[in-house]
Amino acid sequence: MSLIKITDTDGRRIPGRQLVLRYGLLIAVLALTVGPFLWQLSTSLKGPHEDIFSSPPTFLPGEPTLDNYSRVSQTIPVWDYALNSLKVATANVLTNCIGSALAGYALARMRYRGRRAATLVFILAMLVPVEGIIIAQFTTMRDIGLNNTLIAVLLPGCIGAMNVLLMRNAFRNLPHEVEEAAFVDGATAWQRFLRIALPSVKGTLAVVAIFAFMGAWDDFLWPLIVLSDPENFTLTIGLNYLHGTFANDERLVAAGTVIAVLPLIVLFACLQRFFFRGVGEGAVKG
Repeated sequence: MSLIKITDTDGRRIPGRQLVLRYGLLIAVLALTVGPFLWQLSTSLKGPHEDIFSSPPTFLPGEPTLDNYSRVSQTIPVWDYALNSLKVATANVLTNCIGSALAGYALARMRYRGRRAATLVFILAMLVPVEGIIIAQFTTMRDIGLNNTLIAVLLPGCIGAMNVLLMRNAFRNLPHEVEEAAFVDGATAWQRFLRIALPSVKGTLAVVAIFAFMGAWDDFLWPLIVLSDPENFTLTIGLNYLHGTFANDERLVAAGTVIAVLPLIVLFACLQRFFFRGVGEGAVKG
């Protein structure tokens, strides 16, 4: 009877002790990252007569029920809040993908005076904490009359400095020969950007889209400051009412948490094929 040999990427056989260590680390990381979400999911499915604080804890619900989710929608207008968050997150993805791609291409492929200084500005922008400029953001939105609107929630993060630098690095990895050949054939800067450069960095564009959606969907502090009308509340602000009104009912809080996390899981599942194309991005095929 032959044993299965597990080899590394270069074809060498992995020793048993090293293999156990690798899988042990993977299981530990999986438990730390996925474990809390699975526990919240389990809590959200438990009925009112199940003890969620029993010792030892029971992971699987004895009588699974979806009643907690319906109670969340009865307690707060969760779907209206989710729609507001979806509007902001979708607009944030569009503005970040378009603006970051344009800015990244200009920083990486175009020649003009002050290009290095512009790159340094984006790097310095990443070093400034949000809490240090949030008052200035609030006064700016108030002065232009956008307070208590979803546009005010969107504007400060519509183009992220980190996303611009990600796109810049992706465009810099593209071979210059292809773009130079297109220039010789008479292609304009817009044609080179749209037909050559942009299709080659789909993986990084997917990363920017995921980061932009997550940043807008999970944002709590800025919407809490700039919004005052409950009709404009985003999901993260609306779910806060579950903690205040029903602080002892952890089932409702868990159900609201699952509702907030599910769109992020769906987005990553749809874009994971592009997300993991970061290695070798911009390489010439064929």
